[in-house]
Amino acid sequence: MSALVIDDLRIEHGGRPLVRGVDLELRPGRVQGLAGESGSGKTLTSLAVLGLLPRGMRVSGSIRLDETELLGLPGRRLNAIRGRRIAMVFQDPSSALHPQLTVGHQLTDHIRTHLGLGRAAARSRAEALLDRVQLPDPAAALRRYPHQFSGGQRQRIAIASALACDPDVLLADEPTTALDVTVQAGILALLRELAVERSLAMLLVTHDLGVMSAIADDVAVMRDGRIVESQPRAALFTAPEHDYTRQLLAALPGSGRGGSDGSEQEAGR
Repeated sequence: MSALVIDDLRIEHGGRPLVRGVDLELRPGRVQGLAGESGSGKTLTSLAVLGLLPRGMRVSGSIRLDETELLGLPGRRLNAIRGRRIAMVFQDPSSALHPQLTVGHQLTDHIRTHLGLGRAAARSRAEALLDRVQLPDPAAALRRYPHQFSGGQRQRIAIASALACDPDVLLADEPTTALDVTVQAGILALLRELAVERSLAMLLVTHDLGVMSAIADDVAVMRDGRIVESQPRAALFTAPEHDYTRQLLAALPGSGRGGSDGSEQEAGR
């Protein structure tokens, strides 16, 4: 059963096609990878799901959350879905966290808005979420500001915020690009655990096939706005069908395919 279905998604700007007929299905408990170089259309695809595309872009096709068509949905109804049923983790956690508000203020406000909980219940939930994403001393963390945490810790807070209202779908757009390698491994392991534990249908957007090898169940490869190949992870890494996929794999350190085993072990699969 699919949680989110993208069917023949097309995005253009000024008559120029940017995304050309993308089809994807996100299923509960599975991580769907979407890989490609900068400008391939992968981030636009994820932004279209939440109606966050820049002004002036024309969108057609279909994006369905269960039986609800998201394209063309009135703003008020879409706002009720954003953060509640579909959440997003961005590349830069600072973009998702207000620098002048405490972590506790931001998390509890989000929870109270969408779930209608009282102040004490929301704070208790926020503390439990920070504990789940393995942030040290979550009670004290609620009283601190984003700038008082490292980049990896801020990303864990952003993930906690995304999970605050138990969404069905999680979109992760280059969630580890700004982090060093050792921190990346921990974040990827956490995302993988959460997908399985919470039956999240997850879309992982990245230019790095090494990241895909760590946590994705299925991988779609985009180039020039099109999906040129889509396979289960193991098949794509051992027997890629498209020349572009082979080029991306060849660009990985250690010739690409040999690096996937270590990444899987590091991510705890």
